[in-house]
Amino acid sequence: MNTIVDILASAGLWGAVLRIATPLILGTLGALLSERSGVLNLGIEGIMTFGAMVGWLAVFNGADLWTGLFVAALGGAVFGALHALLTVTLGLSQHVSGLGVTLFASSFAYYVFRLMVPVSGSPPTVEPFQPIDIPGLSDLPFIGPAFFTQTAPTYLAIALAILLAYILAKTPLGLAVRMAGENPHAAEAQGVNPMVMRYGAVIVGSALMGVGGAFLTLSAFNSFFPTMVQGRGWICIALVVFASWRPERALFGALLFAFFDGFQLRLQTALDGAVPYQIFLMIPYILSIAALAVMARRARVPQALMQPYRRGER
Repeated sequence: MNTIVDILASAGLWGAVLRIATPLILGTLGALLSERSGVLNLGIEGIMTFGAMVGWLAVFNGADLWTGLFVAALGGAVFGALHALLTVTLGLSQHVSGLGVTLFASSFAYYVFRLMVPVSGSPPTVEPFQPIDIPGLSDLPFIGPAFFTQTAPTYLAIALAILLAYILAKTPLGLAVRMAGENPHAAEAQGVNPMVMRYGAVIVGSALMGVGGAFLTLSAFNSFFPTMVQGRGWICIALVVFASWRPERALFGALLFAFFDGFQLRLQTALDGAVPYQIFLMIPYILSIAALAVMARRARVPQALMQPYRRGER
């Protein structure tokens, strides 16, 4: 019990929670935006992998870190446009298209990486984002090192969650996106083009996914390897359901999963092999499944999600 209390009282745990949550926040926001418009994007795992690679590659070749994030967003947007073309324009299966995008983007990322980067014993590195020292806040006991010594992309992710929540709930643009995902024919009757809304939501959402992947190579780590996303994209898909398609709940869900993950890592170290490490690795997923099972009962799915739209048809 004392071990658990010590871990919970550690500022390092709470600082790690924000770092672990950052790519989940960005990926979940991207998936949520796409689904609120009526398009399921299962390409997230591949898009995050590609974003991680192209963002890192841009910095490796001399670009600054913010340009690297922009390149990752652009790379994600390109694959989002491909997914939108297949699902919105051509009306193909969103499941099949998304899985195809994941396989293509992941494989293409590895191919380009091997093509552009010389093979060596250890992967090349870049200088990543450094924690920001906020005067007056970073020096506060416990709170400072826990919450105010993060890198810029972490603060950006939290700000984007708040901004997206406001846009979807309070602006005409957000209403148009939600109408495209709930009743595109009613949206069309009100002068809104659901296909444009879906294209925009999928492309912007995929750009956020790309930035989420780039966080791994430009902030959390400083190099790229093909398996570094490690299923985070699929976790984001589950977090969208957990959040009931609401950005503020998505932020909470990402932080909750990150807490479980960060806690198990420290508990594993504290017990020093007394329990098989596989048990600890299961903890965040088991707890997340339990939370998802509870929250999914009250989740309200967008009514037109995964339904192809044709103008003038009902």
